[in-house]
Amino acid sequence: MPKSIVAALQIGSLPGGKGETLEQILSYEQAIIESGAGLVVMPEALLGGYPKGEGFGTQLGYRLPEGREAFARYFANAIEVPGVETEALAGLSARTGASLVLGVIERSGSTLYCTVLFFEPQTGWVAKHRKLMPTGTERLIWGKGDGSTLPVIDSQVGRIGAAVCWENMMPLLRTAMYARGVEVWCAPTVDEREMWQVSMRHIAHEGRCFVVSACQVQQSPQALGLEIANWPAERPLIAGGSVIIGPMGDVLAGPLLDGAGLLTAEIDTDELVRARYDYDVVGHYARPDVFELIVDERAKPGVRFI
Repeated sequence: MPKSIVAALQIGSLPGGKGETLEQILSYEQAIIESGAGLVVMPEALLGGYPKGEGFGTQLGYRLPEGREAFARYFANAIEVPGVETEALAGLSARTGASLVLGVIERSGSTLYCTVLFFEPQTGWVAKHRKLMPTGTERLIWGKGDGSTLPVIDSQVGRIGAAVCWENMMPLLRTAMYARGVEVWCAPTVDEREMWQVSMRHIAHEGRCFVVSACQVQQSPQALGLEIANWPAERPLIAGGSVIIGPMGDVLAGPLLDGAGLLTAEIDTDELVRARYDYDVVGHYARPDVFELIVDERAKPGVRFI
């Protein structure tokens, strides 16, 4: 695999909703072309939004009518997969020649999923991954994915897979991904903390893979004209922190803070063999005589007709 350019596109969902946000994504077409990126990773919940600070009117044991209205608005801003948005993104991938990996809020029936979509220049939308375990109160609004959406696909920059935000900290999920041969680990997120940078470096070093993490960036409640409980009015809701890491845990680019931008780095997947010389986590450093992981990749619908 020749050397290639990978990128993290750090932008955020816009107040005008999915249509305005999609236009923002498409506006980076020339920048992507000029960067020469073969892979562009975008943040978690970019299309559909991450409603940070929203309580959806929920108290333990009951839900308020205004919370149902808030959820209905959020549901309306989610996207169908496939749909008009995926068609537009497939076109962007084709025109730029870049593989795209980005987070969306997927509407399926009456349930929402925090989903990552994969696009390839020649074939368009090729796969999706639904977040296995929403974190904390995300469980109020998002369903859980199952083992049927854990793709690792061959792209022009190597074998790519994705884990969303805090599911990056699930050791067994990471092990399953390593076993699938992931070479470029994509991590869409909204986690702006310094500890996230530590996690990204750990995953790269543990999996001996490249990591591309793209984080949303959002203005402060004050700038957005919002009042959000227990959050400083002048502090950005999401401060970014997109980063690209090499297979020995070294930072290749970033973190990019407090603004939008396209972060790039050159990678060479031939480095992975050298990096795994003394540590191949699912190869010579594994102990299958002691530990065994079983991954159930079957879809688990709530209703099956036989």
